[in-house]
Amino acid sequence: MTAQTTNTALTLPSPAKLNLFLHINGRRTDGYHELQTVFQFVDYGDTLSFHLRSDGELTLSPSLPGVADADNLIIKAARKLQQATECTLGADIKLEKRLPMGGGIGGGSSNAATTLHGLNQLWQLGLSEAQLADIGLSLGADVPVFVRGKAAYAEGVGEKLRPVTLPEPWYVVLRPDCHVSTAEVFCDPGLPRNTKKLEKLPEDLWQLNNDCQKLVCDKHPAVEKALQWLLEYAPARMTGTGSCVFAQFDSQIQANACLAAAADTYQGFVAQGINSSPLLKYLNT
Repeated sequence: MTAQTTNTALTLPSPAKLNLFLHINGRRTDGYHELQTVFQFVDYGDTLSFHLRSDGELTLSPSLPGVADADNLIIKAARKLQQATECTLGADIKLEKRLPMGGGIGGGSSNAATTLHGLNQLWQLGLSEAQLADIGLSLGADVPVFVRGKAAYAEGVGEKLRPVTLPEPWYVVLRPDCHVSTAEVFCDPGLPRNTKKLEKLPEDLWQLNNDCQKLVCDKHPAVEKALQWLLEYAPARMTGTGSCVFAQFDSQIQANACLAAAADTYQGFVAQGINSSPLLKYLNT
């Protein structure tokens, strides 16, 4: 993922994430869920380009199928930033979309975080990372980890973040041919909500679970099928609330061989796990 900048234009990466495990510890009175998870970025994702406008208008191209521009987290993030700073500038935003919607790999949240960072720089607002993360939280629980840009152990609703240093293996990520609604998963009465809170992270995260996985697999056989296919090759699980599933490999050669074997059946990609977001690497140089 490349990044370029001028005084009036900026192009930035918007990486995917994986949930290496996901525990649901309880449901709060406000309807949100207490959870524990570990986020790790991968070196694969969307690309966003921002072109400065002086009239305050915001445009997005291309539009996503089935999503009104006003409902897209990119435009929502830009509007929130304008409102928080009373900024009168605008932007034409172009999205090069690679990450699937409803895949559990954080495409929309990542887009929102990249928009906050990109427009903070393009509009010369000078907001801190913490201020951007606070705005991001109002857009979604996963946005702050993308704003912060560090692999993290998350608690609360996902907003309490503690940076962690993880191995950086290679992953194969498969995208089954289905869309999973995060809202429907968290509203389902069959979702486990009583996993005991971890006192500390184990060294081997593969001994933990994704509490959403069984529910999603039961409701979406395509996810179960993809997961079972991957398990023939390596340790594998679902990320987030799905639908994407991933397997871990020691080398890129192994990961590429697995993806090649899947090519006739599944769409997917190979990417390396990374502990520092390529977005933050660029912005901090």
